[in-house]
Amino acid sequence: MIIEPAIDLKDKMCVRLKKGDFDTVHKVAEDPVATALAFRDAGAKWIHMVDLDGARSGVRVNGPVVASVARATGLQIELGGGLRTMEDLRAADESGVTRLCIGSAAVSDPGFVRKAVAVYGERIAVGIDALDGTVRVSGWEKDSGLDCIAFARQMEETGVRTIVFTDISTDGMLSGPSCAWLEKLQKAVSCRIVASGGVAVLDDIRRLRDLGLYAAIIGKAYYAGTIDLAEAIREAGAQC
Repeated sequence: MIIEPAIDLKDKMCVRLKKGDFDTVHKVAEDPVATALAFRDAGAKWIHMVDLDGARSGVRVNGPVVASVARATGLQIELGGGLRTMEDLRAADESGVTRLCIGSAAVSDPGFVRKAVAVYGERIAVGIDALDGTVRVSGWEKDSGLDCIAFARQMEETGVRTIVFTDISTDGMLSGPSCAWLEKLQKAVSCRIVASGGVAVLDDIRRLRDLGLYAAIIGKAYYAGTIDLAEAIREAGAQC
């Protein structure tokens, strides 16, 4: 299972939120590049980055930061937040992003996802951010009314091969991952599943690994010091 340490960007700074609530935003690191280099030194091959400004407003002010991380580290970057047009995807591609994660736009315009898959193939992922089984959009602030499992099946039918699933109720809470929802998703679709939210301790990594998931994101647990990234990577196994 691949371990993806996370950097969430707001106003070009590394921040974290609780349950996606922008009122809880707080800075967790000074320098995104230095943070990413520490990830690499711990053995990470991938990094999960989210442009929170892009997710909330559609204006991707953090693009230069993403490009700087790509240049400085050589890590494979999975980027979400504000990727709503083919031009957005092109700009992210040119900045060195490996996997392009479409969120809100997949809900509002499934045809966009089809176009994206036609151009970028398996490099396209869809982020499904759910609360009580319902997909949320616009930086998690709006309820789409869509059932998350049904939406995952719809995205699979469009050709999407990777789904980044976040149970918002666990995000930033260090309460453990939402294994029940992840198991449901694993059974419903054949896509590669990236687990996001709730990872707090090494046992969480073992549980997700044993579910057979493709990848797991580590965010707050790293910054809070409740999990050692290098140890998590060793437990997860091969990182390619």
